[in-house]
Amino acid sequence: MDIVAIESKTFEQMKGRFEEFSRQIKNLCGENQDKEKWVGNEDVCSLLQISPRTLQSYRDNGILPYSQIGRKCYYRVSDIENLVSQSQINKEQQ
Repeated sequence: MDIVAIESKTFEQMKGRFEEFSRQIKNLCGENQDKEKWVGNEDVCSLLQISPRTLQSYRDNGILPYSQIGRKCYYRVSDIENLVSQSQINKEQQ
């Protein structure tokens, strides 16, 4: 293990920057934490009682908005609720 000596003034500056960074992260995560819930493919298929292929069609045709991180897709619960309510309105009009 290496021991590195730094001035106390430099250490206090670094400590202050880390604390500020930590506060900013907590603020960002705290603000967005309760606003929106996201679910994955399996949850959407289960909720809507559709196959993964149908869900793929919904994505391809822009029926259900999604976000992708790497190879995994995520969906807002509010978007799923909107899709369900729209389909109920369309059924009532027919």
